[in-house]
Parts: sequence; C-alpha cells; structure tokens
Amino acid sequence: MGLIPDAIIYDVNRTTEIAATAEDMPTRRRRRIHRAWFVAAVTFVTIIGAAAFRSLPGLLIDPLHEEFGWSRGTISAAVSVNLALYGLTAPFAAALMDRFGIRRVVAVALTVIAVGSGLTYWMTAAWQLLLCWGLLVGLGSGSMALAFAATVTNRWFTERRGLVTGILTAASASGQLIFLPVLAWMVDEHDWRPAAVTVALAALAVVPFVWLLLRDHPADVGLKPYGATEFVPKPPPVTGAARRAVRVLLDAARTGPFWLLAGTFAICGASTNGLIQTHFVPAAHDHHMPVQAAASLLAMIGVFDVIGTIASGWFTDRYEARRLLAVYYALRGVSLLFLPMLLAPSVRPPMVFFIVFYGLDWVATVPPTVALCREHYGEDSAIVFGWVLASHQVGAALVAFLGGVARDVFGSYDVVWYASGALCAAAALMALVIRRRPGGEVSAVA
Repeated sequence: MGLIPDAIIYDVNRTTEIAATAEDMPTRRRRRIHRAWFVAAVTFVTIIGAAAFRSLPGLLIDPLHEEFGWSRGTISAAVSVNLALYGLTAPFAAALMDRFGIRRVVAVALTVIAVGSGLTYWMTAAWQLLLCWGLLVGLGSGSMALAFAATVTNRWFTERRGLVTGILTAASASGQLIFLPVLAWMVDEHDWRPAAVTVALAALAVVPFVWLLLRDHPADVGLKPYGATEFVPKPPPVTGAARRAVRVLLDAARTGPFWLLAGTFAICGASTNGLIQTHFVPAAHDHHMPVQAAASLLAMIGVFDVIGTIASGWFTDRYEARRLLAVYYALRGVSLLFLPMLLAPSVRPPMVFFIVFYGLDWVATVPPTVALCREHYGEDSAIVFGWVLASHQVGAALVAFLGGVARDVFGSYDVVWYASGALCAAAALMALVIRRRPGGEVSAVA
C-alpha cells in the first residue's frame, strides 16, 4: 500500500485544528466578559439609586419645620430612626438573601422605599414622618446597605473581590453626588414634595433592572464564579433568617476578630458620618467660612472618596488587609489632628489638601474590613459584616450627638477633632492586633 501524501496529512491536521479552534471560540468569547461583571454593574446602579434615599433627609429638615412647625428634634428623630435601621437591618437582610435570594429581597426593599417616600407626599402629622421615612425607608435602605454588596461579591467573585467591593462601596458616594444637587434644587425651587416623589420614582425605576438582570448565584446561569477553577453549586435556601442572623452574631461575638473589626468600624463611622458629615459645615461656619463654601468642600470629599475606595479595593487584592486598615486609620487620625489649624474664613490650599487627603480615606476602610470578615467567617461573612456595619452606624450616631454637646460645652469643636484623631490612632492599633487566620485570603490576585 502507498503512503498517505504529506499534503493530505497537513489538510487533515489543519481541519482538526480549525474545528477545535471553532469549538473553543464560544468559550473564549464568554470569558471575555464574565456574567459576574454584569451582576456587579446592576448592583452598582441599584446602590446609586439607594443613595438618593440617603441624600434627601438633610434637605427636609428646614422645609418641614417651616411648613408644619415641627421641631427640628422631632424631624431629626425620624432621620435617627432611619439611620439606626439602616445599620441594624443589614445583617438580617443578608440572612434573608440567603433564604429568599438577592433579587427578591432587593426588589421588595426598593418597593418598600418607594411606598415610604411616596406616602410622605400626603403626610400631615409627625408620626407619619416617623412611620414613612423612619421605619419604611429605613428598613428598605438597610436591606441594600453594604451587606448587599458583600453578598454579591462573595457569591459571584473569587478573584478581584477587593476591587469589586471598592467599586460597589464607591457607588454610594457616586449616587449622592448625582442626586444631592438635583434634590437640593427641587427643594429650593419647587418645594420638598417633588423631591420625595423623585426618590420614590427612582426606587421603582431600578426594580425592573434588578428583576431582569440580577441573579442570585452563578449556578443559576450555569457559570463558575469569576476566577473560580471549579463549578460551585448553589447552596440550598437557609431557613430561619432572623434566627440565623442572631446565631451568627452570638457565634462571632465569641471571637476576638469580631470585636476588633466592630470596634474599628465604629470608629470609622464616628470619624466620617458622625463627625465630618454632621459637624464639618457648622465648624467651618464657626470660623466665618460661608456655608456654601463649606458645603462645596464636603461635596469634594465625596468626589475623592470614589477614587480612594476603588484604589483601596485594588490594594486589598494585593496586600494584607489588616495592615491596610492600620495605615488608613493612622493617616485619618493625623489629618484630623491638623484640621483645627486649617479652618479659616476662606478656602486656602492647605484646606484643599486636607479635603483631598481625607476624601481618599473616607470609606477606604470598607474593602479590607469586608476581606477580613470573609477571611475569618467564610460563608457567614456577609451577615457578620452586617453586624460590623451596625457598629459603624452606632459609632456615627454617638459622635454626631456628642459632637454637638461638646460644641455647646466648650464653645468650639477643637476637642472633638483631637479626640477623634486619638480614636483613629487606637483603631490603627486594633487593626494590627487582628490575627491572621491560617490559610486566609491574603493577596488573592490573578
């Protein structure tokens, strides 16, 4: 028998190679943009929409006081209930997501927010404000707090988790930048009711995106989590969401890392939402700086917060989380110690430097805190982070109140800045004390 010509052998091999390449092309094409990034994008849009609900309360105090004659304390009480529920709902919301799925919980939360905000249009009594804005909007927004971002990140990503956490955390600041000027203009030009209706419509507008595009788990669409080497089956629904949230808290409370993370994050809330967000404008006004100029500086913090948080997520993928936390808190403490010397009647370059520096560090602590929760508490990490977030809100509320008391007693905010700087130094030391778990996630980057 004669030998097969080389040309035929080449053609057969070439045909096999082309067929194999064609067979691989759909897989390669799928790998270019993993479905996880679309889920992250929907989550980003949802959190941006949720930021509208957090932007409005500060704008309602004066209009409601003028129209109904309610005291500012009464109006602030509704805002306080909202903030408290924002923190305390998060761990239960994370457990509900494990029981009923992310998509259902977020869609219901958005609907509750829309109802609560929309009903304020017809309110005539202060208890209705407490019910609508305090209870309903507080429960709804708490269900989409950072625990929502942590749940999405844990389920859909095994790589780039720090970066994704940073991006989703920055979404809240981005949303406030988008909505705050618009809502402020509406309140000034058209009364507070159109602003409340706008928030309700914004919540409802996000629901279709959540329902159609968000998925609870990669297994729902037959995919592995981004960066995973093996397929991860969808875990069965976890019953007893409230009991589980409490059980996780009790279990975590028996461990040292939980108290260190809760303590550092309480100081984070105290030195950001409770301190700067609440007292920076009146403190600057005490030094004869115009209110609009001080408010503009506060808005600039939000701009640089986006950059800093995304960068922190990138760093968290590459460096040890507890050391990053120590650096962030130490730098924040140093900046607060210098702030009393920078306040002046006009905006000067040193103050601008402080705003940029402080803005980059505003919530840069979130990605490494989420990473440490994941490292120490595994599948329960989203619920644990929800409780840690609750401590953040408690710290913020406490310093918001004590800062005002200190201003009344001492006649200035100087002691508040110095005390907060010392607290941040303590948080830096607490972060370093957190022990590394053997085999924990550190520098997991691809």
